[in-house]
Amino acid sequence: MAKRDLPPLTGEQKRWALGAAGLFLLAVGFLGFSLSAGVMQVFAVGWLALMIFGFVGAGRVAGGDFAHPLFKAQVMLHVVAVGLLVAVMIRAFK
Repeated sequence: MAKRDLPPLTGEQKRWALGAAGLFLLAVGFLGFSLSAGVMQVFAVGWLALMIFGFVGAGRVAGGDFAHPLFKAQVMLHVVAVGLLVAVMIRAFK
């Protein structure tokens, strides 16, 4: 099977891929925290599963283009999830 050369990523594609990777690492970190602290375990596992299936599905539909609107929507969905998580934590500590 011949190896095909892929075109280099554009700056926009790199930024969206970096954002997705950062959110994924944040979700993995929160999963570790929730398992050690025993809080919000269902949310942490569900959020990580949603990320995996969402990013893989969006990547397939977008044809590997990280600047595709579907992939961008997936990243923004998880930014909203981070915002909700921060709101819940602020509310819990008051």
